[in-house]
Amino acid sequence: MLLLGCIKEVSHYELVISLPNGLSGFVPVTQISDAYSKMLSKQVAQGELLEDLNSLPDMYSPGMLVRCIVTSVEKNADGRRSVKLSIDPKKVNKGLNASALASGMVLSGFVSSIEDHGYLIDIGVSGTHAFLPHQKAQNYIKAVLRGSDLKIGQNLNCVIVEVKNEGRVVRLSIDRSEVAASLATERQNWTLSNLLPGLVVKARVQKVAPLGIKLSFLSSFTGFVDFMHMDPEKSTSYSPDQVMKACILSIHPTSKVVRLTLRQAFLHPGGSPNQLSSDRIGAVVEESTVKTFYKQFGAVFELDDGTLAFARLKHLSKTRKSFKPAAFKTGCKHKCRIIDYSLMDEMCIVSLKYQIIEARFLQYQDIHTGDVVQGKVFALKPIGMQVKVTDGIKGLVPSMHLADVILKQPEKKYNRGDEVKCRVLECNPAGKKLILTLKKNLIQSKLPVLSNYEDAKPGLVTHGFVVCARDFGCIVKFYNDVKGLVPKNELSSEPISCPDKVFHEGQVVKVMVLKCEPQQERLLLSFRLSGKPAPEDKKECTPKKKQEVKYQIGEMVDVKVLKKKDNGLEVSILEDEGSGIAVIPTVHLSDFASNCKLLWHCLREGDVLPRVMCLSAKGEHIILSRKSAVISAVQEEQVVRSFSEIQPGMLLTGYVRNVMPFGVFVEFPFGVTGLAPKVSMSDKFVTDTKDHFVVGQTVIAKVMSTDEEKQRVLLNLKVSECSSGDSAAESFALLNQYFKEMKEIRNLFRRRAESGMAQGLCELVPGKELQLVVQDVKEDGSALFSGSCVTGLSVTAARYHVGGE
Repeated sequence: MLLLGCIKEVSHYELVISLPNGLSGFVPVTQISDAYSKMLSKQVAQGELLEDLNSLPDMYSPGMLVRCIVTSVEKNADGRRSVKLSIDPKKVNKGLNASALASGMVLSGFVSSIEDHGYLIDIGVSGTHAFLPHQKAQNYIKAVLRGSDLKIGQNLNCVIVEVKNEGRVVRLSIDRSEVAASLATERQNWTLSNLLPGLVVKARVQKVAPLGIKLSFLSSFTGFVDFMHMDPEKSTSYSPDQVMKACILSIHPTSKVVRLTLRQAFLHPGGSPNQLSSDRIGAVVEESTVKTFYKQFGAVFELDDGTLAFARLKHLSKTRKSFKPAAFKTGCKHKCRIIDYSLMDEMCIVSLKYQIIEARFLQYQDIHTGDVVQGKVFALKPIGMQVKVTDGIKGLVPSMHLADVILKQPEKKYNRGDEVKCRVLECNPAGKKLILTLKKNLIQSKLPVLSNYEDAKPGLVTHGFVVCARDFGCIVKFYNDVKGLVPKNELSSEPISCPDKVFHEGQVVKVMVLKCEPQQERLLLSFRLSGKPAPEDKKECTPKKKQEVKYQIGEMVDVKVLKKKDNGLEVSILEDEGSGIAVIPTVHLSDFASNCKLLWHCLREGDVLPRVMCLSAKGEHIILSRKSAVISAVQEEQVVRSFSEIQPGMLLTGYVRNVMPFGVFVEFPFGVTGLAPKVSMSDKFVTDTKDHFVVGQTVIAKVMSTDEEKQRVLLNLKVSECSSGDSAAESFALLNQYFKEMKEIRNLFRRRAESGMAQGLCELVPGKELQLVVQDVKEDGSALFSGSCVTGLSVTAARYHVGGE
């Protein structure tokens, strides 16, 4: 069966495809195209990575429409059906032959090789040589791929521009305007045996029924539009003989039944359907209103925000017997929970089942490291035991974590279907990876959960497990793969000559943190929980006490630069030059990341910096900050001094402490830290967190929720959520501050400029008009300039700023 699908998730080994009517399917990495499969085989045979082989996440992203063919429908181990698909053009376009090709046809093609003047495209038609010239790909490369070249194995929507030698040679275009404007016509000689999903046709209404509409198209074909694919804006206003655009969704191979959609997102080839923000999945809607009820299928609801949602029949009640059709008359209200989003139907999928509405976990995103979960034993494997937490969530208990000691024959202790209580060691929602432990001492531990290096403050006592005991000491692991070293002298108050005889792999231990360097991910631990700290700590303890009393956090001081270091400035405090050395890290020189580097470059030893704020007085040094937004937040008392003061909804000014693949850690004055998960980082779709934030960047964060027990704060960094009201005034104040700092930097440059070039740089103020000559235009669309007023400087305009010239 041929279907139009939309990519929902991308991993290195498969694409998860959203299909019409809320279904899902999977495309394995081997079912992309012939050229891509050959490169995969070559890489496996050579045993090393090929430079020109791109991974699936490099070429595919959620929201892309693809034409697929069903290769098999299999039953999983848990009785669910799994639909396997292929997007290989040899299978999808198998109904086409060289003589049937005509100009104007839209079909799927895959890049099979990159040539000097363009690309060879595999369109799956034997005996046909398809070529895409460079100029027909430029518009697509600029707009969609942001300037990066097409890659082998990439899926493209191609329109045939020219057919030569009875279809043996065809010229293609992927120009977005040409693809979007194309319509399937009778001239293109489509037949029921080669009709393709994704084609946009002119159709005429034949009959309007409660469950859908019957249409005729391409003069002699008929097809059906079901209730989920009528345009929601016009669903009640269709009438016989009305002419409209429709898009083919699926073609059944034997019955030749064609299904179409009238939804706007599909009526231009190359478009993509609307996506739902991922934080909406899992939301409970107190009152959803029944719009229509279909006794064979389910019900369509209107949610609290006006969007439509669909509940399948089995999700309307706990069991078939308890189902009451009278409760689903138009206008009836029900409580439901959003359990999924169907991209192809642009609709939320909801459930009214009590056990789903009340479920603690619905998707991997709901599970956090350190959570205690109930599950059922699903399968025993050589690497460990699979545990089913809910229908859609499975986790792995590695062999080492099956019990407090390592089990030689786990099958004697556990049987399939056994209920088990586990604790989450690691959860990666993006990779659907959940690692659990069954060690009682970890599950029952009341000590704090150590799941990132930032939380490893000296003096913290927590539980971990030994992963290796050697002559140098023990390596102890915690949650989220955080690990540290217990050196030999910290193993016990008595000397231990052979640690491997005293400690064993998998043993749960109580440890104390001695020292942590989060940037280097280095952690020093001790098993000696009571008694005095080791001698090397004594030296650090005395100045610590003296300074903590001396300077309070938030105190303003004037400082003099003593020394420039790679990561900041060493300074002395002018009021009290004997108080030891203070440090201003480079990232704390300004609220603006670009200005921090410039200021560090301009400042010299002996320079005096007025009004710098004390940020922390712990450890060897006093840490100072020059971030004006952070200083004003402290002075206006818009800060929290401890975890207990935090309330959801608060807006707090802080700075990025660490950028991880799963989110951003933000620190606030007085040491409170919070996490903004990937979904709450930006109003844009986030693929790589490092593209959005840098360490030290000043941010305004909104508190979403707090967890007293784990001392955890969840934040939102979306600009749309973090404005206190007058966003225009806030933006202008920030710009004003930026230009003020630029002026300060320019003056420093001017005073110190050894060369004429640096002097020239000072004269270039924002808004100044220059007469320049274009030197070069790069592949990504940016331009390079030269001119007498910018001699020796490199001058560029990004592709967004070349003004369409």
